[in-house]
Amino acid sequence: MRTVKSYPEAWPLHSPFVISRGSRTEAHVVVVEIEQDGVKGVGEATPYARYGESEESVLKQIASQLSALQSGMTREALQQALPAGAARNAIDCALWDLARQQQGKSLMQLCSVQLADEIVTAHTISIDTPDAMASSAQALWQHGARLLKIKMDDHLISERLVAIRSAVPDATLIVDANESWHAEGLAARCQLLADLNIAMLEQPLPAAEDSALGNFVHPLPICADESCHTRESLAQLKGRYEMVNIKLDKTGGLTEALALAEAAQQQGFAIMLGCMLCTSRAIRAALPLTTQATFADLDGPTWLAADVEPSLHFSHGVLKPLAASAAD
Repeated sequence: MRTVKSYPEAWPLHSPFVISRGSRTEAHVVVVEIEQDGVKGVGEATPYARYGESEESVLKQIASQLSALQSGMTREALQQALPAGAARNAIDCALWDLARQQQGKSLMQLCSVQLADEIVTAHTISIDTPDAMASSAQALWQHGARLLKIKMDDHLISERLVAIRSAVPDATLIVDANESWHAEGLAARCQLLADLNIAMLEQPLPAAEDSALGNFVHPLPICADESCHTRESLAQLKGRYEMVNIKLDKTGGLTEALALAEAAQQQGFAIMLGCMLCTSRAIRAALPLTTQATFADLDGPTWLAADVEPSLHFSHGVLKPLAASAAD
């Protein structure tokens, strides 16, 4: 018989995180612990209001599976018991963590992957004035960051991006609009990004309106985030996107994330690996997918005033996971 615990945590940020939907000063996560025969597996998820989730709703979903989990529910059974989302993610990752300890293996060994010594991860620049965003980009560049993710709303697009590109002419830039743009004028805006040597544009339109992306030739790759959750999303993305952003909180855990990555690549999509605001627990669970990602955006823990222990090692846009895999 297993024992199962679930509880919320709040992790203060060192500075406000501002995107098109608003500003946050804390990362709110839900943790699941599953213990069996003295071995404890831990999983973490971030409830996301955009997808109708709250700490309360996620904890309620987890509680609905308590009896099954205590009786030995498998990851395969979990996929059918709960829909994709934060609750399933927390449980799924806890089951993976439990399994790797029971088998005396690392998570990477369970997934048959070999991690790189260093993983380049995007550093996010949140929304601010053009000058402030340019200053942030320059400071990150001077400290060694080479991949920068620029959050955008629907205002001052050219002013912000021109200022940032002028400040860091050699940086790799990706832009994330978080569904805040509109179909009208989108093709011209994409050309502006291409002219500024932006490497990729993430989710410019609301998910319900992204059919407009099929109406013009893309001058740069466009990545689906809010439009892509699981393998079932892929059919609607063809002709609209060149890349998909895989996040364990959207897929409902590593199990579906691995399957989505395989299916997406088979269908010609490139992979971005993303995260929510979270601790190192959540990033550690996603590490097996880094070997397949064109871009990794795993800087969630770097926004925290203090991270969970043991924490992953981030250094100026580089994640060094070997200490984490050794601890596994």
